[in-house]
Amino acid sequence: MRSASISRRTAETDVSVSIDLDGTGKAEISTGIGFLDHMLELFARHGLFDVTIKVVGDLHVDQHHTTEDTGIALGQAVAKALGDKRGIARYADIHLPMDETLSRVAIDISGRPFLVFRTSFRVEKIGQFDTELVREFFQAFAMNSGLTLHVETLYGENAHHIAESLFKGVARSLRKAVAIDPREEGRVPSTKGSL
Repeated sequence: MRSASISRRTAETDVSVSIDLDGTGKAEISTGIGFLDHMLELFARHGLFDVTIKVVGDLHVDQHHTTEDTGIALGQAVAKALGDKRGIARYADIHLPMDETLSRVAIDISGRPFLVFRTSFRVEKIGQFDTELVREFFQAFAMNSGLTLHVETLYGENAHHIAESLFKGVARSLRKAVAIDPREEGRVPSTKGSL
């Protein structure tokens, strides 16, 4: 069972996350931020991860803490579910189209977290959601899951489409990277013997 649960409580948020990497795409998401819920439902469905996320955050301040702390907890849950990473494919990438938008995502489950984020939005908000929080989410997720994550929008106009292509792209790439490669025969996919 490659699954894990994480609880994270601070003065700003109370977050609980569970994930099953070998799921079917079921999602129960409640962050208090409608757009973030939508993106995380896409993440679960396209990654074929079963994900439950419940967050109570200081939304009277803004959406920053809730978004960032959700990324932190989800990243920690992914890292815990992966364990020692034996047998995984490790690397994956995808070009993900969403109408007029095309994004590229590449992942290395390296244990050396890093984010390259080459995406910009022409507007500051998608509904009530600050577009700058897309980067904050992926920064928190990459740092806490131990991923080297490269995210780039090659072209696109609509901010919703751009964000959606990134979340779907990360989900699809992560799905391939965490997949068990039978040719690895249970080995850690590194010449060092650990990740």
